[in-house]
Amino acid sequence: MQALALDIGATKLGVALVGADGEPTGWRTTPTRRDEGPDAVLERLFALADGLLADRGPADAAGISCGGPLDPRRGLLLGPLHLPGWDRVPIVRLVEERFGLRAHLLNDASAGAWGEFRHGAARDAASSLYLTVSSGMGGGAVVDGRLLVGASGNGGEPGHVLVRAGGRRCLCGRRGCAEAYVAGTQMAARVREERALRPTALPEDATAEQVFALSGSDELAHEIWTDGVEALASAVVTLVNVLEPEVVVIGGGLTNAGEALLGPVRTAVAEQAMAPIAAVARVVPAALGAPVCAVGIGAWALEQEADA
Repeated sequence: MQALALDIGATKLGVALVGADGEPTGWRTTPTRRDEGPDAVLERLFALADGLLADRGPADAAGISCGGPLDPRRGLLLGPLHLPGWDRVPIVRLVEERFGLRAHLLNDASAGAWGEFRHGAARDAASSLYLTVSSGMGGGAVVDGRLLVGASGNGGEPGHVLVRAGGRRCLCGRRGCAEAYVAGTQMAARVREERALRPTALPEDATAEQVFALSGSDELAHEIWTDGVEALASAVVTLVNVLEPEVVVIGGGLTNAGEALLGPVRTAVAEQAMAPIAAVARVVPAALGAPVCAVGIGAWALEQEADA
């Protein structure tokens, strides 16, 4: 059996066929171009999937991963923050009608957590925490072998763990969330806010990668990068104390910084988490790369079909 996996992101759309081994066969992507609206974007996604099925099909089920908020029980996208104007899009019905397959919907970060748990860096654990840090900060958790999806299907928002009371305003409206410091978009926003106030080599349109690259030589870059890493570490310690995972898997574009990002998180867990918990939790890089959400939602769809 294999599932058609559809991943709807802010900047790219992805499709793959995922079998029991978790291999994302035929992984293909195309730009989202979200400003075109849901009809045009979904037609491009479905056309990409049509081509994949023609080459590598058939599929036995479909899985859809997308950022929230969403309603997996009713199969609706409820205005995802990264897709302005996508209000109450009946994505499950649209996929089922287009491909003649039963479809299953998950928050993309939850799908990523399931992918790493089933086929990635957490596959030998009973409980795991997954965090992805790139333009934003998302994640999900598996507790005693069960995916934590929450009462409405939107559980698992580690980016909104409070790390600095009264700190930077987050896109969610609160002040001091981890995402307000470690997300790549927020690092870039901080550069724009502060570069005129002090000397810096950072350009006005600096990316998080440039902030990291200059963090050893530029005062502003060092401060922004350090604040981001400390925010991530603080959030991980809080989540580790709450969930007691065996493995903390960290993925996303910012992990290209390697130990400059992961090392301080490991140290914080070892030094600040409760002693019995700190002795259990390992902090490791993600294993599945860009198709992680496709792998996760594909595995989830196959398991839902098997249990039906």
